[in-house]
Amino acid sequence: MARRALIVIDVQNEYFTGKLPIEYPPTAQSLPNIVQAMKTARESGVPVVVVQHDTPEGAPVFAVGSDGWQLHPDVAALGADLHINKKLASSFTGTGLAQWLKEQAIDTVTIAGYMTHNCNASTIVEAWHLGLAVEVLSDATGALPYANAAGSATAEEIHRAFSVVFHSNFAAVATTRQWADAVSAGNALEKDNILSSNMRARESAVAGGA
Repeated sequence: MARRALIVIDVQNEYFTGKLPIEYPPTAQSLPNIVQAMKTARESGVPVVVVQHDTPEGAPVFAVGSDGWQLHPDVAALGADLHINKKLASSFTGTGLAQWLKEQAIDTVTIAGYMTHNCNASTIVEAWHLGLAVEVLSDATGALPYANAAGSATAEEIHRAFSVVFHSNFAAVATTRQWADAVSAGNALEKDNILSSNMRARESAVAGGA
């Protein structure tokens, strides 16, 4: 039976009313799922870790003390078993999260919050490197679009591509409902593997060209 902790990453006002609005899945979908995941965790005895990103006062986003830095009220109202503040992307770097999880005998972490491709991705990979099983709630996370010298991608493209990559190796990707059912049943969620994911894509391409 998996010994889980739910890690709720950076559900802060910056992503709702600030300069970095999450676009996909829209927050009207992801926020209720984050709240539901937190309630499911509470009801099931799964510890909840709430993570908050800090930048220095006067920084353009997430400046400590600013409205954008504040946790979204819906998440703040639910509390946490552990509240950590971080300065880098990963929830593990420069925090006591790894030690706390070890003390709680946690072997599986479930990721919700923002952003799919930045703080979530960094946390997922580091958790995997630490030997933890990882789960990602695809409809309780979210991305925003980018355009720079390397090209451009929509929020949906970024979220979808990162989710596919996560599930191929680093984490089991599931909906909040699927995760709640697994928690209730005491089951682990299964991820895929790189070889099978690649072979399926190649077979699909061949079939599409036939």
